[in-house]
Amino acid sequence: MSNESAPHAVVTGSSGGIGRAIASRLLAQGWRVSGLDLAAPTLAHEAFAHVAVDLCDADAIARAAAGLQDAQALVHAAGVLRVGPLGALDHAGGALMWRLHVDAATRLADALVPAMAARGHGRVVFVGSRVAQGLPGRGQYAATKAALIALARSWAAEVAAQGVTVNVVSPGATQTSMLRDPARAGSAPRLPPIGRLIQPEEIAALVGFLLSPPAAAITGQDVAICGGSSLNR
Repeated sequence: MSNESAPHAVVTGSSGGIGRAIASRLLAQGWRVSGLDLAAPTLAHEAFAHVAVDLCDADAIARAAAGLQDAQALVHAAGVLRVGPLGALDHAGGALMWRLHVDAATRLADALVPAMAARGHGRVVFVGSRVAQGLPGRGQYAATKAALIALARSWAAEVAAQGVTVNVVSPGATQTSMLRDPARAGSAPRLPPIGRLIQPEEIAALVGFLLSPPAAAITGQDVAICGGSSLNR
C-alpha cells in the first residue's frame, strides 16, 4: 500500500511514551501517521510526518488541523501529570493539564471529526487514566481525565450514526518517563495487582484494535487497561 492510499491517523504526543508506542504500532499496521508534538520527533519512517505544535496554543492547533482534514483517526495521547493535595494544589499545573488534556482534545475533535462524519467513517481514541475514578493527591489530574470520558460519551452519541466511534483507553500505572518526572515527587505509582507496570506497547495494541474495522461496534466506552487496578471500584 502506498503512503498516499494508506489510512491517515493523527497522534498527539508521538515523540515519547504512550503516544510514541501508538504511532509505532499504527505505522506497523499500515497507517500513515501525523505526529503532533512540541518535542523533536523520535520516529523515522517513510509514512510518519512530524507536526511541531504546542498543544496548549489554540491558534497553533487550528493551523495544524487545517492541514489534516483527510485524517481517518485521531488519537490524543499527549499528557502531563501534576500532583498536590487540598491546601497545596498546583493551580498553574492544573490549568496546564486542562489545556493539554481537555482543551486540546476538544479543539482537535472539533476540527477533525466533522469531516470524518461527512465521509461516513472515523475513529477517535482519547488516552485517559484509571485515576479518573479518583485518587488522593491527584484531584486535578483526575478531573481532566474524567472530562475526557464525558466528552467521548457525548460525542459518540452525536456521530455514531455517521460511522465514527469515540472511545477512551484508561491505563493504570505505565512504564514511561512520566514516572520519573520531578513534578510527581512524593506520589509514587501504585503497582497493579498483576505485579508489574503496564507497558506502552500494550496500550498501543488496544488502541490499534479500536481503530480497526472489527471495532466498529465499540463506541462511547472507557476501556481500562490497568492490570487489575480497577477491580475494587
